[in-house]
Amino acid sequence: MGTNVEAAYTDRAAEYVEHLGTMASVHPSDVQLVSAWAADVEGPLLDAGCGPGHWTAFLAEQGHDVHGIDSVPAFVDHARGSHPGVPFAVGSLDALDVAADTHGGVLAWYSLIHHDPESIRVPLDEFARVLRPGGTLLVGFFVGSVVQAFDHAVVTAWWWSAEALEQELHAAGFDVVETHTRVAASGSPRPHGAVLARLRATA
Repeated sequence: MGTNVEAAYTDRAAEYVEHLGTMASVHPSDVQLVSAWAADVEGPLLDAGCGPGHWTAFLAEQGHDVHGIDSVPAFVDHARGSHPGVPFAVGSLDALDVAADTHGGVLAWYSLIHHDPESIRVPLDEFARVLRPGGTLLVGFFVGSVVQAFDHAVVTAWWWSAEALEQELHAAGFDVVETHTRVAASGSPRPHGAVLARLRATA
């Protein structure tokens, strides 16, 4: 995620936090999915692109060893102030300051939506690096019929077809376990997708 994306989120951080910065804004199906995923993880969790930190705090409240990383300092400042005792750090998903083979699970909930097809492998490779063999990655994204850019409220984002994202995950060393999609009858919010993938053990 480039500096223009970080700057755009910094400019609108307060607005983002107000509308999307608590678990009250989360769809119940997503709460169920993330909770079930985390319950099956063995080892520490990383909330990659944690934003205001509500998912990180939610997982910590469930008893998980979890920390959050985000490239927007304003989000990290808010997360630290709102969720004392939960560890947060400023950092790039493209170059995680995290040791290799140390985590059981990575949550990337809408944190890859601004990566285009030429750059998305960078964070996926980083997730594969920090996960232990057999560790899992849960990705939330805007699902579409094709891979295509669109005008997001903050800065340009991307639709991904489930098939295209699954191919990128496979190339990064993951096997897809399951894929979920959800489309609102009214067309709003945008169609949602989630992919759960497991890091392959190397020979």
